[in-house]
Amino acid sequence: MTAGVVLLISAVHDRDSPPRPSAAQPSSTSAHPTGPTVHPLPPADPVRLRIAEIGVDAPMTRVGLDAAGAPRTPPADQPALAGWYGDGTPPGSAGTAVATGHVDTPAGDPGVFYDLGALTRGATVEIRRADRRTAVFTVSAVELYDREEFPSKKVYGGSGRPELRLITCGGGYTKRTGYLGNVVVYATLTAVT
Repeated sequence: MTAGVVLLISAVHDRDSPPRPSAAQPSSTSAHPTGPTVHPLPPADPVRLRIAEIGVDAPMTRVGLDAAGAPRTPPADQPALAGWYGDGTPPGSAGTAVATGHVDTPAGDPGVFYDLGALTRGATVEIRRADRRTAVFTVSAVELYDREEFPSKKVYGGSGRPELRLITCGGGYTKRTGYLGNVVVYATLTAVT
């Protein structure tokens, strides 16, 4: 996956924009994992994603890559779904798992990751898996990238630890091009229940 993520929705924007990450958030290049890392889990498909801090409790669906080599989002007519890149690392296993979701709908209604930019360091992301285990990730950074300067290697690269990236649209918006950037959440596995 070398191309940047372009998650565009031609939404009607008659209300407030989605939250943006705080400028006070630490950069993921300098952020250390929050909490202890735990041993990787064997592969198992994720089935549900929960982020209590922003009220997300969503089913997950497998997604592939688009023509540019970036992970797709779930179908536009299912904005409450979170996608996971099914040909990559399953959440909780060693490596970097990638999950995507819509920020909003074409009508401007909030999507599953509408409030992703409001997450803060230390927040938890829970992913229930098909093996009935829940992989608990702790957020180490939340960043906003211009889509023309999307750091694919940084976002998709792994450290050998079980990590998770959550990605959605973000930044400015124009009717001609859609969202101008992406919000990326960096998190590390810190517990298994």
